[in-house]
Amino acid sequence: MKAGVIAVQGAVAEHLKMLRTTMEKLGMQGQTVPVRSRRELEAVDYLIIPGGESTTISRLLKRFNLSERIVELGNGGLPIMGTCAGCILLAKEGDEEVAKTGTELLHLMDLAVERNAFGRQRESFEVPIEVKGLKDKFPAVFIRAPAISRTWGKCERLAEYEGRTVMAKQGNILALTFHPELSGDAGIHEMFLQMP
Repeated sequence: MKAGVIAVQGAVAEHLKMLRTTMEKLGMQGQTVPVRSRRELEAVDYLIIPGGESTTISRLLKRFNLSERIVELGNGGLPIMGTCAGCILLAKEGDEEVAKTGTELLHLMDLAVERNAFGRQRESFEVPIEVKGLKDKFPAVFIRAPAISRTWGKCERLAEYEGRTVMAKQGNILALTFHPELSGDAGIHEMFLQMP
């Protein structure tokens, strides 16, 4: 089993570390790898699109010829998790900020996002939230976090904070507006690696 993290920009090392910790905890054999090329992308069984700067990640995915293949693999059943900026990229609809910056979305989930919905960098915070499928509250870390402003179709809401959706699932794809890799809690990575 091979779990990869898109490694063009953002919280790559933190996700790789949390994936290794989670695999050990679950007794899973496998590798965790950074993904920067089509060849590396083709080799993974699980893929994370990390937090970072969504416009930059969008442009670099295009430059490294990864965008279209991620969409094909996602539509074909590859388990994908997008966190923060990754959540924005998975959406079918963005807000004015997404349009203004020319961020190209992957259109993999029936959801709309609002960038920086919880404030700027200096307004970052951590708060325990209830996540459908997890027994205990999860310590969610929000950094310049977006919010999921709307879901439809087959997209299921898994967590809310202050009345706004912060985590959703659609088939083989998870979208989170927060950073589970910074929490010290492997619960969400466990959920991800146990997806069929």
